[in-house]
Amino acid sequence: MDSNIWHWHRWEGLPYLTCSLLEPWSHGFFTSLFSPRTPLELVEVLQPEAEVYRVKQVHGNTVLTPSMIGAAMAEGKEEQEGGLLPADGLVTEQANQAIWVCSADCTPVLIADRHTGQVAAIHAGWRGTASKIVPEAIAQLVAAGSKLENLLVAMGPAISGEVYQVSVDVGVEVGASIIPANVAHSHQAILDILQELPDSPILPDPEVDKVRLDVRKVNAIQLAQLGIKEEQIAIAPHCTYQEPDKFFSYRRSQLKKVQWSGIVSLHE
Repeated sequence: MDSNIWHWHRWEGLPYLTCSLLEPWSHGFFTSLFSPRTPLELVEVLQPEAEVYRVKQVHGNTVLTPSMIGAAMAEGKEEQEGGLLPADGLVTEQANQAIWVCSADCTPVLIADRHTGQVAAIHAGWRGTASKIVPEAIAQLVAAGSKLENLLVAMGPAISGEVYQVSVDVGVEVGASIIPANVAHSHQAILDILQELPDSPILPDPEVDKVRLDVRKVNAIQLAQLGIKEEQIAIAPHCTYQEPDKFFSYRRSQLKKVQWSGIVSLHE
């Protein structure tokens, strides 16, 4: 999780972030300064010829493929607003497919398979993390032929645990995703186990019935529990809440503005 593998680039004078773990793939975690550009415009930065796919994000754990989107749209099942299907993750199936997620404080996760060249893009907020959306995306990659040892995972800028205050109930709901169901049977028991973990994703808060939650750490633990090694994972050293010059933060401004993250699949 070395911060030295994260690099700033510029396009038309505007900064975006990449991770050297994903170096073979055209990808980017774009800053708020690119707003209001959409993926149809931002794909010019990565691979202008790529097919663009995105979804209507709903804070769930549904992960779609381009063929699923195509089939649903052919049947007229797409959402009326913008022609988008509700989901929070995408997994590619062929080369030259650009997949995108948007975020403000939630975690954008990009995953790449160094053997097949296929990729995933995930919007992992606290709700999606509680329902294990990243493991769901990985399960789809594995079902399509990926092996866990070939996956590389980059988590982009998101609100950091040191400033993300949530209710104890939210902290427990998210934290329960990394604790076996038969181990703890009460909120307090789950909280106690979480706070005893080394480098815990749950931090104390001065307010009663509040904690600080590090969503990216919870996702990293979920990945480790799948068998993905630490060297396969990178977490951006950037906090959307604390860096207003580069990132939108809903928690900071209460405005529904987002920055985009995208990645393009390669040939097998």
